[in-house]
Amino acid sequence: MSGQPTGNPLAHAVQLARETFPPMHPAGRPFLFGGLAATLVLRRFSKRLGVVGGLATAGMAAFFREPKRVPPARDNVAISAADGTVSLIEEAVPPAELGLPAEPRMRVSVFLSVYDVHVQRTPAAGVISKVAYKPGKFLSADLDKASEVNERNSLVLHTVDGHELVVVQIAGLVARRIRCDVREGDKVSAGDTYGIIRFGSRVDTYLPPGSRVVVAKGQRTVGGETVLAELPVQGES
Repeated sequence: MSGQPTGNPLAHAVQLARETFPPMHPAGRPFLFGGLAATLVLRRFSKRLGVVGGLATAGMAAFFREPKRVPPARDNVAISAADGTVSLIEEAVPPAELGLPAEPRMRVSVFLSVYDVHVQRTPAAGVISKVAYKPGKFLSADLDKASEVNERNSLVLHTVDGHELVVVQIAGLVARRIRCDVREGDKVSAGDTYGIIRFGSRVDTYLPPGSRVVVAKGQRTVGGETVLAELPVQGES
């Protein structure tokens, strides 16, 4: 059982380390290896520079962390796709490139600072029916118009309960790379990691009509665990 001591002290120490320090998303490996190489070079010139390089490399590893999350055992809910702070709760039309009806839906926006976990997770179990990338600007992600003009990657997810969810990764002021690892037709489980944004960003979730939002503006969310909304029971929306 996780957290229980083993008979081997070394194995127990390794187990504790794995539970204390979350694994890294694969997108962070080139940055980690590059940081380690730079640290070794700097250390040859100065121990102080080596320490600075080591701290910077550790910070980079922390940025790309991908902690394990346990989604709630509930049906008909949409969970947060990201760690961060709820910045907006309002009605808005989903991104035009998805080809959906131009009708407003309730949108919950989560802003990620550079200190938050930056992987994105699927808000429910289902099938990815559409993936659309759109280049754009790099305004601060906490601005309302960032959802319209910034670089973004959008997904349409049809849930096992028959709902349609839209999730949008939006680049921020210092973010210059959106990575999405799912494709149209992929089956996903609630809370699966599907992408990452570097380095400060926003994630919008568009909900089906009749949903009841259960978070408030300014609330902190935990990606893959925090329930954003209760979805309508089919036939009652």
